[in-house]
Amino acid sequence: MVRADEFQLGTVVQTAYLVDDVRTAAARFAAATGAGPFLVRRNRITDAVGPDGRPAMFDHSSAYGQWGRTQIELVQTHAAAPTEFADATTEIGRVHHVAMMVESFAEQQKKFSDLGWRALLTATTSNGNAFAFHDARAELGHLVEIYEARPSILALYRRVAEAAVDWDGYEPVREM
Repeated sequence: MVRADEFQLGTVVQTAYLVDDVRTAAARFAAATGAGPFLVRRNRITDAVGPDGRPAMFDHSSAYGQWGRTQIELVQTHAAAPTEFADATTEIGRVHHVAMMVESFAEQQKKFSDLGWRALLTATTSNGNAFAFHDARAELGHLVEIYEARPSILALYRRVAEAAVDWDGYEPVREM
């Protein structure tokens, strides 16, 4: 079981890459690196705001796999808004974001905003988890996603990590 105390809050727990097809990319990533298996699902985020509180959305498919202690997310964008966020989801083959579990979502958002890393998309999942993508591209070359270590987030990390235990490479791409 993955517990919140298994993560050093504020450190990278996931690296995400933009791909044009999550299933094909997951099979190739698993073959090339041994990471996996990858669990695929569609994510339709509609309860979101962009910079300045404007309505936002992020319709995407994700393939989640385990690569050592780091979770890998392969992201295929179907639709995104507003323009500032959509523009950050177009560079296939590059790191889209790294994700951090943080102690306080609101405090981390303020810290990043004070650094000039504005939130391009802030949203809440159907499970009630707040998350945000902050724009660190000028300094890091990618976005930084933040969320708190809540039970449903930890359950996702647990499920992905447990699938990798003693995985023999069979069936590298699976539906979630």
